[in-house]
Amino acid sequence: MDTLSALLTPRSVAVIGASADAARIGGRPIAYMKELGFQGRILPVNPKRDEIQGLPAFASIAAMPEVPDVAIIAVPAAAAGPAVQELAQRGVKAAIMFSAGFAEMGDDGEAAQARLVADAQAHGMRLLGPNCLGLFNARTGFYGTFTSSLERGSPKPGPIGIASQSGAYGMHVFGLARDFGLGLSCVVTTGNEADLNVGHMIGWMAQDPDTEVIAAYAEGIRDADSFLAALELARKNRKPVVLMKVGRSAVGSAAARSHTASIAGDDAVTDAVLAEFGVVRARTTEEMLDIARLATRKIYPAGNTLGVLTISGGAGVLISDAAEAAGLPMPQMPEPAQQKLREALPFCAPQNPVDCTAQALNDLSLVGTFAKALVEEGGYSSILSFFTHAGGAASVAPRLRSELAAVRAAHPDRLFVLSVLADPPLVRQFEEDGFTVFEDPSRAVAAIEAMGRYGDSFARVAPPAPPALPAFTLPATTPSEAEAKRILAEAGIPAAPEAACPTVEAAVAAAEKIGFPVVLKILSPDILHKSEIGGVLLNVSDAAAVRDGFSLLLQRAKSAAPAARIEGVLVAKQLSGGVECILGVHRDPVFGPVAMFGLGGIFVEILKDVSFRRCPFDEAEAEEMIRSIKGAPLLLGARGRPPADIDALKKMLSRLSVFAAQAGPRLAGIDLNPVFAMPQGQGAFAADAVIDIAEGDA
Repeated sequence: MDTLSALLTPRSVAVIGASADAARIGGRPIAYMKELGFQGRILPVNPKRDEIQGLPAFASIAAMPEVPDVAIIAVPAAAAGPAVQELAQRGVKAAIMFSAGFAEMGDDGEAAQARLVADAQAHGMRLLGPNCLGLFNARTGFYGTFTSSLERGSPKPGPIGIASQSGAYGMHVFGLARDFGLGLSCVVTTGNEADLNVGHMIGWMAQDPDTEVIAAYAEGIRDADSFLAALELARKNRKPVVLMKVGRSAVGSAAARSHTASIAGDDAVTDAVLAEFGVVRARTTEEMLDIARLATRKIYPAGNTLGVLTISGGAGVLISDAAEAAGLPMPQMPEPAQQKLREALPFCAPQNPVDCTAQALNDLSLVGTFAKALVEEGGYSSILSFFTHAGGAASVAPRLRSELAAVRAAHPDRLFVLSVLADPPLVRQFEEDGFTVFEDPSRAVAAIEAMGRYGDSFARVAPPAPPALPAFTLPATTPSEAEAKRILAEAGIPAAPEAACPTVEAAVAAAEKIGFPVVLKILSPDILHKSEIGGVLLNVSDAAAVRDGFSLLLQRAKSAAPAARIEGVLVAKQLSGGVECILGVHRDPVFGPVAMFGLGGIFVEILKDVSFRRCPFDEAEAEEMIRSIKGAPLLLGARGRPPADIDALKKMLSRLSVFAAQAGPRLAGIDLNPVFAMPQGQGAFAADAVIDIAEGDA
């Protein structure tokens, strides 16, 4: 038995700090396991008792007659350390630590927690917690938890696993799932995550044959490697993950150094990473459980489309609005199919939503006719049928069930969802027929859209790793713009023609060689945002203007930043006719280098219309990023504009991602702003570049 299986499916368990009082922290796990059918051995450890809750008790860990698979530690923090040492030395595979008073208490607690982990790892024992509410496995009856939520009822065994960093909230989710009638395989809370974390738990569930759907709650990701490996394993095994990730903070003071970082923030990066692995991010607990419930049908339509059958025109409009907001396509029915439906019911609305009107309640065979047309002629992969309270009426429900069930049975590959108001016994009958029932059709739409995202992710072939760049070395400190562009040019990231000029004569000569008009910029490694001090001059049209501009830039730099190192002036060709874009990289504290793409100007400053992707990625992924922004039509030739050179742009973005991945942790960020995407076939060029080098050792 591997360590995590010993933790979640143990054959024997010790309870350190066991209590005879079933309402105390050390007594609840024993009471729950006895009541709910744990078949393994329970070893209570308490030096003051020979018997606890009808079981033989042992005075010490050393006195236990066997080595249990897992131990529950329910003693104060001061006694928890010695308990971990003794359990590890005896060869226990894993321990669940209820004990609090560690990292959550400050530096001293953090140090004590680190000692716990070191003592456990020295003997190969893994720790869940400390400061956690524990876990349970509904199928085996193992209840290594002290939650009081079980007093309101035990879980129904089923296919949904729950992993939560928060103990109280994780058990809140369990309580709601139980009340909604959802079947659960296991619930795990990870607490301080001194050793095992929510990623490890998702990874275990991804391989557990009893878990088909994974619902998770996280406040922060401590270890990106285990988290991402778990998400990829779940995707590979076609196990949908729905995650509530809370805490929408900015990346902090580093944002002041990087335009990219200030736009990104932790939350935007989290969204991008979850999307990369096909994880659906729930906004509410209700939405998380809706998605998990529908996912248990195990129908995940790639290229999802929604067909709607309704007896209410108003509900059809509401559903259509919800689908548009969610990005779930609702193509119209083919015209021949519409004509056939009009022949069956002249005053129907057959486009999609397909409104069979209340007339269908007089002739319920129409329901079957219309539903069959939606599936077979509309070709929709998901069908949402709205019958409101009529679907729950005793005079309607039996025949309605018969008509709908016949269509569903003939098309088991389609996702069928029903919105009715009915008593629980009838709802169960509809569910047994293969329909997932929602009272609120908008909630149904959100869950249906999520199934399509899972399908798209499961169908996606992992892209090949992009080719590496030639080896390079970052400079010791943040370089000037000219040096940054030289470094990037060696990586295949081109800039507009330019020259670094230490003297005014060199600037005049460079401008005449490049060709007027030119752009003049102050050249200094200490002035990263030149426009803020008036350090950029546009439309410099002749030699005299170059001379005047050179002097003006030096004067402005001296006034605004008297201590800055000045290397001269950068003379660059002024580009025109392209679309301004921004490309950037910032180092996320959890996920490492993350690339950003967006259009320049108002699109990035005000609208923040940007996309993100973990580095590195290939050109196909880069093109997907480019096309995903709302402003993409401006690059693709909207309103008579010439299309931009997408091939050049995606090559630049991909190479930037590879450069960032190879650069290592000393690279704090890169900003290419603006990048001019010239008309198709004319390339893409960085007009400004910043490479931000982290200070000190990284």
